[in-house]
Amino acid sequence: MSRESLPTISPRERALLVGVEIDGQARLLPMPASLRELALLAQTANLDVIGETGQRLHSPNPKTLIGAGKVEELQELAEELAADVLLFDDELSPRHQRELESAFGDGVRVLDRTALILDIFAQHAHTREGALQVELAQYEYRLPRLTRAWTHLARQAGGGAGRSGSVGGVGLRGPGETQLEVDRREIGRRIAQLRRELEKVRAHRSRYRARRKQTAVPVLALVGYTNAGKSTLLNRLAGADVYVADQLFATLDPTTRRIRLPSGAQALVTDTVGFIQKLPTMLVAAFRATLEEIAEADVLVHVVDITHPDAVAQAESVRLTLEELGAHEAPMVTALNKVDLLDDRRELVSRIDEFDRAVPVSAVSGEGLPALLATVEAELLRPMAAIEVHLPYDAGRLISLFHEYGRIEHEEHGPEAVLLRGRIPRSLLSEFSAFRRPRGHKSGRRQPAA
Repeated sequence: MSRESLPTISPRERALLVGVEIDGQARLLPMPASLRELALLAQTANLDVIGETGQRLHSPNPKTLIGAGKVEELQELAEELAADVLLFDDELSPRHQRELESAFGDGVRVLDRTALILDIFAQHAHTREGALQVELAQYEYRLPRLTRAWTHLARQAGGGAGRSGSVGGVGLRGPGETQLEVDRREIGRRIAQLRRELEKVRAHRSRYRARRKQTAVPVLALVGYTNAGKSTLLNRLAGADVYVADQLFATLDPTTRRIRLPSGAQALVTDTVGFIQKLPTMLVAAFRATLEEIAEADVLVHVVDITHPDAVAQAESVRLTLEELGAHEAPMVTALNKVDLLDDRRELVSRIDEFDRAVPVSAVSGEGLPALLATVEAELLRPMAAIEVHLPYDAGRLISLFHEYGRIEHEEHGPEAVLLRGRIPRSLLSEFSAFRRPRGHKSGRRQPAA
């Protein structure tokens, strides 16, 4: 094959990371750890990280976020390292972005953490719902940042008619400004359209959840920091084939699978988008329909990568996001994942008390999963109602319903009916109301409750 026929591969852009720490501003991760995470995000977005730098400030610079001296230092560093992208670890305001872009010119792009996460989400959203959610978040992020996007039109317009000026004291708008206003209106209309479409998605999901509740199948939601191993755990529990990759936000679209609990009862497990510190608020809003699956779950299974040095901070980030979603009071079991990667299990013993209802597991090897499911089932039993019913044999549907969704403590077959004692979901109580009998009613010899 000749050199001319070889396929060309576009070189990856070279990114210089910039961290900012402001006195008095709360943060879950210290700057070095946060920059390490930003580097992983950059790699997920196919950027080559060539260096990092940071600055600690008493207060942010209103124009450029960082100080004027730091801007000059970055200009020299970007030139020295041949950087294509300056990647800030915090969200830049529209003014910060404009001023920094002006300072660095056309040779270096200025991006922030939010834009990077939005780009990663756009790459990984494979369903129509996911694409709509990401598109809405991208437009809401870009709308206040459009000012610079159309300046090329004003430069292209030659001659007096195409330039901004004034006649008789009345300002005339140049083509760049006119196009900007048109673009803003178009984006505004598109945002409104996307919101309407996503509201339909939300209504559909709501109806689906209502039907699901009528069947009384308990629902578990896997939550956790991105790359904690939720999809791997779902695959192991359900024998599923959800896409798994060792990268951040490998899966965005929710996946639900049916599993069997230790008692034999069935449950649904939903894998949701992973969380991360500084998750953009517009993404949380755009993914509202998807994330409501978490708020409606009967039990949350919080998957924690126990091998990560910032596991506690990551767990706190998840808790804060759940609080934002109104799901922080749901029953929760913690799956301390990846124990197979620990060199010293004594480290696990010392850390297990840092998490609520924690069960050490390995989603890869299956270690600890029976204990995890037993703990989950115990949580599911808490809100179930105790009941004793005398069901005639021709009420086969109710007998099957009790067996499928209830927890049987005692079963006794008589000549005309079956006596069932145990617990059922409260949503099913009305189905059995005509056949209920008081707890402790004598009906012949019984076995002790299991």
